[in-house]
Amino acid sequence: MSVSNLKVESLKITHKAQPLAGYPHAKRVGPFVYISGLSSRRPDNTYAGVTENEDGTLTLDIKEQTRTVIMNIKETLELLGGNLHNLVDVTVFLVNMNDFDEYNKVYNEFFNADNGPARTTVEVSRLPGKLPSKLLIEIKSVAYIPE
Repeated sequence: MSVSNLKVESLKITHKAQPLAGYPHAKRVGPFVYISGLSSRRPDNTYAGVTENEDGTLTLDIKEQTRTVIMNIKETLELLGGNLHNLVDVTVFLVNMNDFDEYNKVYNEFFNADNGPARTTVEVSRLPGKLPSKLLIEIKSVAYIPE
């Protein structure tokens, strides 16, 4: 399939957590790569950054979840011949804006104003998954990887 003579391909990554509906992990349209929202969910449907305590409560770690999400984006980009420096835009969904500072600390390990993508961060009431919610963050991204 082509869009105005651009190569179009869907990327489905078998060794990663599978999408929760009928969409690919990423869609490439020419040099542009649109990565579906990624979280810290693993292929076995467990989550990085989640500890189940003896009393049944959960301890959620925004730093570990953020690092895992960024590494998931990195691995997706590498499968398409790119890297994190190819990102041009990210939209970050946080369940609690009180996590903003800790998330920024990890984000800034990977990006700065000179090499990082444009970014928007918004608070949402909940991310996909069964209750009790185990996700604190999800990131949707766009990259430019010349063909």
